[in-house]
Amino acid sequence: MYKIGVVGDKNSILAFKALGIEVFPVYEVEEARKTIDRLALTGYGVIFVTEQVAKDLEDTINRYNRQLLPAVILIPSNQGSLNIGLQKINDNVEKAVGVNILGE
Repeated sequence: MYKIGVVGDKNSILAFKALGIEVFPVYEVEEARKTIDRLALTGYGVIFVTEQVAKDLEDTINRYNRQLLPAVILIPSNQGSLNIGLQKINDNVEKAVGVNILGE
């Protein structure tokens, strides 16, 4: 059974705790990178990462996107969306079907 975790700034991820999801507040880029790597090695099947944190971790996110597990999913923070997660979805759909069917 895989676990689910959320990595991001404390204010953005605290609400996930109420849903029973483990939260991992981070304050620096290197701390976020180490946290994601640790979660990937300790049985987390899904790791949500706020876009504000993910924008500085493109190499780490891309490394896990090439693997089956864990699924690293970008989510907006309480500061709003940077549209990074939506762009990745559009890119994956276009790669899968050969054309951008989701718009723009």
